[in-house]
Amino acid sequence: MQLVFQDPRSSLDPRMSVDQILREPLESLAIPGDHRMRVAELLEAVGLAPEMASRYPGEFSGGQRQRIAIARALAPSPQVLVADEPASALDVSVRAQIIELLAQLKDELGMTLVMVSHDIAIVGRLCEETVILHDGRIVEQGPTLDVLTAPKDPYTQKLLAAVPQLP
Repeated sequence: MQLVFQDPRSSLDPRMSVDQILREPLESLAIPGDHRMRVAELLEAVGLAPEMASRYPGEFSGGQRQRIAIARALAPSPQVLVADEPASALDVSVRAQIIELLAQLKDELGMTLVMVSHDIAIVGRLCEETVILHDGRIVEQGPTLDVLTAPKDPYTQKLLAAVPQLP
C-alpha cells in the first residue's frame, strides 16, 4: 500500500531531485531491478518526460508535482493506492488531468484505489464503492451510483444537496 498526499509541496523533499525521490522507495524497500529504468518508466506513466528526473520539485508546477508524488507512490508497484484529496490543491483544468490520470493508472495497473475526498464529482468518477463518514462514523455505504443517486441517510442527502448545480 502506498499514499498520495493532498499537497505535493509538503510531501516532496525540495532538496532531492526527482530521480532521488522516485528511487528512494525502491532502495528503502530493497526492490530489485534497474532503478534508473524504473524511474524513467514511472515518469512516462504519469505523463512526464524521463529527462525531468534531474530537476527538483520547486522547478515544477503544482500539477507536475502531484504527478511526481503519484509516480513515487507507484514506484514499488503497490496493490493499493490511497489518495488523500489528491486534486484539491490544484486548479480546475489540472485537477481534471490528475483525476483522469488516476483513473487510467487504476485500470492499467489493476490496483485498488482508496480515495479520500469531499468532492462528490471525483468520487463519482473514480470509485465503484463509496463510504460516507459523518463525525467519524459510517452513515452510508454501497455502490457509488446507488449512494449518489438514491442516498438513504439524511446526512448523505444533505451532502449531495450541497453540491453546486450549474444552470
